[in-house]
Amino acid sequence: MAFQRAGYLTRLSRTAFQRVEPSPSLLASLQEEVDPGIVEGTELRIVKYPHPALRKPNELVTVEELKDGSIAKLAKEMFMVMYAAAGVGLAAPQVGVNKRLMVYNQSGDPKKWLDEVIMVNPTIVEFSEARNVETEGCLSFPGMDGPVERSKWIKVEAMNMKGKKFKRKFTDWEARIFQHEYDHLDGTVYIDRLDEEGRSKVQHRLNELIAEFGEGGAL
Repeated sequence: MAFQRAGYLTRLSRTAFQRVEPSPSLLASLQEEVDPGIVEGTELRIVKYPHPALRKPNELVTVEELKDGSIAKLAKEMFMVMYAAAGVGLAAPQVGVNKRLMVYNQSGDPKKWLDEVIMVNPTIVEFSEARNVETEGCLSFPGMDGPVERSKWIKVEAMNMKGKKFKRKFTDWEARIFQHEYDHLDGTVYIDRLDEEGRSKVQHRLNELIAEFGEGGAL
């Protein structure tokens, strides 16, 4: 790609799986997420809070970008990084590309490629009033996590890689993955959704990350 590759990779912590009680087969497919560093075959890299890419506005993907293959290449490489980190979802701004694009595989298993989902310019058009709280974390914020409240189901509009619009409804675990990644497209990170107690518990770690990686606009 022509633009610089550096960014953020999201993870949702294993505790989220434990609390929603997924099937044993799903749990067995999961590994603890890791920072993969350099991933062969791509220049995409995980960067850490407070990198400014987390807060920058994200542009709509254009029809021209879909036609020239640049978005297909980006999505493919995002999956590579996601799997290398044993993650389940990744949004383009998390790799320093400020476009409204996300990919995920709710199983986290690269062998289950039929579960892969690519969302171009997604929008949440409806969400449930019913909500639940689960523990989430993010590779952008290593060594910390916290309880996040989200809608139990959502309805979404997006485009596929051919530019065709479609609608889908997500529930439970898949709805949480989508909402976590969608937040990144709006410049929101999971710590923004922590309550006062949850934020106070991670503030020391946030200060350590700022000291390590420097001020960057994601405060």
